Amino acid sequence: MTTLDNGYVSHESLPVNPDEYLDSVGIQARFRPTIGCVIPAYNEADSIASVLESLLAQTRLPDVIHVIVNNSTDDTVAIASAFAGPHTVEIDGEEQFTEIYVHDIGKNPDEKVGALNYGYSLVEGCDYLLGVDGDTTAAPNAVEALEAEIASDTRIGGISAIYSIDDRPFTGVMAPFLIAGQRAQFAAFNMQNMLRGRNMAVLGGQFSIFSMKALLQVMVDNHQQTPWVKDSEVEDSLLSLQIKSAGYLTKISAQARADVGGMTTLRGLDGQQVKWNFGAIELMWPGQRGDTKGQPFHPNLRLRWFENFSMLVNGFTRVMFIVLLVASLSISAFVFSPIWLVPPVVAILLNLRIAISMKNRNWKDFVFALAVVPAEVYMLVRLGHFFRAWSKFLSRKQTDNWAEQAKAERGSGNAYLTPVIIAGLVIIGLVVLWFQLSVVVQSSILWVGWPILGVITALQTVSMFLSLARRHRGYRV
Repeated sequence: MTTLDNGYVSHESLPVNPDEYLDSVGIQARFRPTIGCVIPAYNEADSIASVLESLLAQTRLPDVIHVIVNNSTDDTVAIASAFAGPHTVEIDGEEQFTEIYVHDIGKNPDEKVGALNYGYSLVEGCDYLLGVDGDTTAAPNAVEALEAEIASDTRIGGISAIYSIDDRPFTGVMAPFLIAGQRAQFAAFNMQNMLRGRNMAVLGGQFSIFSMKALLQVMVDNHQQTPWVKDSEVEDSLLSLQIKSAGYLTKISAQARADVGGMTTLRGLDGQQVKWNFGAIELMWPGQRGDTKGQPFHPNLRLRWFENFSMLVNGFTRVMFIVLLVASLSISAFVFSPIWLVPPVVAILLNLRIAISMKNRNWKDFVFALAVVPAEVYMLVRLGHFFRAWSKFLSRKQTDNWAEQAKAERGSGNAYLTPVIIAGLVIIGLVVLWFQLSVVVQSSILWVGWPILGVITALQTVSMFLSLARRHRGYRV
């Protein structure tokens, strides 16, 4: 039996044995899909070398890698160019080939979205597009795992890796604290998605693989010339919604892992989180804002609604507890009850459960979970991001949150202090108002306020306990 150059079996040499023929057809039917990797890079001089080294160390190399440098003012192009050209790597005795191209597209008004779409135009002929951020490194088997998973089911439009942050390089106090908080935040979000049938609400652009057929369907359904559009502050969330609406599944990988770049300053974290939250609110809110209509009932946004409601309740209970506690102490009316220890104990156990669920956990994760104060302070920081995002959205003020995040990461701007200033002014105002009231009115407020807080806290505690008791089914995040 011979095989022609076009890959088909020659009829003149078909084996007489039918089983042998079927085996030969099976062999011919097996093919290796092509993966085009696109790396949008904006001022990634500190990390782009590690990203490319990570890709070249994969057990399954992408067939081609395009680094799309945009709006950069550092040495990203020069550093990436050192990797440009063909690369042949021997893996398990077999040679794999890839080629790295570096494109400097200069000033680009569409920023990351423009870079992604430029990269898409370069890999249109591939079966899959692998999107990798310029500060994300992956485990050696990540590409192989993503390819195996997306190729196993034609209904899958995209799969995201399991994200975390490598905390080993960070020293001092502030950076390790913020990184520990972000690791716990990623872990909780990843586990929520895994327990929802591994249905991922957001295919994060940090390290995700997309079916080119799904991207094409998104373009057709939404009358777009490109897969990504700058209608939203969170281009990956919008694309995930569109892929889901096109009839495809959006999943989180069961095995592929990647470490993303973390924020090491309060200013930088604020810029990133406010942009993310603002973009999510735009997608959730009913009505037309810009070119994209809000989709409040979209299945990918259910988890977003839950997160926002949870943050609202967390903010309300904390403010109410502080106000009632100070008010009670001011008139010597506070009586401690051991039952108030139950919610923080359940919260500690839940944080500990999240730490245990991490694949690459370490002592810092356990300290963050058990020491109470770090997790509580990080929650207050997140509440600041939450209220800042909602206030920006409700004010309808037009702001470029991409530019704001870039500015914050450069160490400029003090907007992250706004929640602290406002909270301080509110507390001062409440204290002044409180002492203007009569003792009878003060007692009445406390008599009503504490039971209300008690009921809400009890419901929160039940919710945390249910999350604590939920089986993780062996998943590791």
